[in-house]
Formats: sequence, structure tokens, C-alpha cells
Amino acid sequence: MSVNLLPGLPTVLSQPSLLAAVPGFGPTTGGNTVLIIGANLTGATSVTFGGNPATIVSQDPFGFLITVVAPAGSPGNVPVVVTTPAGASTPANYTYLALPAPTPTVIGITPPSGPAAGGTPFTIVGANLTGATVTIGNTPATNVQVIGGILLTGTTPPGTPGNATVQVTTPHGTANVPGGFTYLAPPTPTATSLTPATGPATGGTPFVITGTNLTAATVTIGGNPATNITVNATGTVLVGLTPAGTAGTADVTITTPAGSTNVTGGYTYS
Repeated sequence: MSVNLLPGLPTVLSQPSLLAAVPGFGPTTGGNTVLIIGANLTGATSVTFGGNPATIVSQDPFGFLITVVAPAGSPGNVPVVVTTPAGASTPANYTYLALPAPTPTVIGITPPSGPAAGGTPFTIVGANLTGATVTIGNTPATNVQVIGGILLTGTTPPGTPGNATVQVTTPHGTANVPGGFTYLAPPTPTATSLTPATGPATGGTPFVITGTNLTAATVTIGGNPATNITVNATGTVLVGLTPAGTAGTADVTITTPAGSTNVTGGYTYS
């Protein structure tokens, strides 16, 4: 506001004064909107918080109000000063608050289960996940990546069959995933047929076993290991060559990392 009581004489500018900054507090990161209330604020050229310039958004033409965006600052009280062509204002008080860093929160993991051998790709949904690591049953997950602080992807490590605790840890805290992750025991092998079921005691007879879960299987006939074992990609067909044996019936045992099974009727050496 300017005062000119006698035309022809220089205009006298009134020094700005402040009543309050509303709200009178905000985060140290700044970025929040603050209303400056005072008098003689018309034509303000700058507003500072502790000496740091704020962004002026709007000014009331009557010189009573200024809207600004607060700059970042250090925790504690700082003076807010408005400068106009008439000079700097009396200060108003503003307090920067040191807000606690956001701790991670998690909603769930998908899928919630997978093989105990590990290697299952998973996704965790939550918030404040930036910089996170993941453990499943106290073993670190691999290939962990965070997308936008709300999605986390990775690959499960090997584990023990059963439920395992899943923890997401950031520099600001740790959160447990509800329900954890369930490691599934590998399925045990089954055998439904052996063809042929007889062959010479000298061994070397090609044979075929059909069943399920035969991946990584070994075979013994009469306690002696069969050779040239090959299993198809689905784990349902196994082929090999019989070892030498003694004339008569011999037990046929199929063994995988998940367990063992016997072929009904065994194999007969002739």
C-alpha cells in the first residue's frame, strides 16, 4: 500500500508487516502450500523461509494475503519474511517438522506357494518399498526389483517344505508379508508299467517305465543300477538298459530326490 497525502509530493511506501503463516508448520521436504497474512504486502518481490526463497503462487490485490509453496528446510523454527519495494517485513514464525521416514507396508505375495527347490518368480504389493530386500525363511530372494515403490518382484530361494516367513526390509524398517510363502514338497514318483517285464540275465535289455514325477530318477533292478537312463520332459516316461542279474524275479526301484517307488511285479531275468 502506498500513501500520498499531498499531490505532487513523492509517494510514501508503507513497510510490510506479517501477522502469521498458516499453517505455521510443515515437513522439512517443503512443497506444501502456506498462506501469509499481513499488511502492506502489495507488490511482494520475495518470500523467504529461514532465508530460503518460497515460490509465490498468488497475491491479494489489497496487500493482505500471499499464497506460497514452502521451500525445503532443516528441522526447527525459522522466520518468514516478505520483501516489497518498501523493504523487508517483520517476521512470522514457521516450524519445520522432522517427520519419520515412511516404513514399508505389504499386502501380499503372488503366488503364495511354490516348489521347495526355489526358482519361483513372485510379486509383492505394498507401499514405501524403495530400496527393499526380501528374505523367505531367512534366505535372501534373488533378482529383487522395485517398481514405483509399490511393486516388488523377485525369485524365491530354495527352502524347506512348509510355510516360511517373508520379510521385506528397507532402510526405514521391516514388514512381514501376511500369510508368508508355502514351500511345496516335490511330488513322489509313481510307476504304472514296465515294458518288457522280462529279459536275459546278461542284461543290456532296453526297457520303458511309464509313470509320473520321474524327473532326475535312477533305477535299480535287483539292487543293481540300470544304465543309460533318460526321462522325457514331462517326467512320465523313463527309458534305460537293464543291468546283469540272476535268473528269477528282481525288484525294480525308481528313486528321485522326492522319494522312491517299486514297479509292481518287478523284472524277471530269464
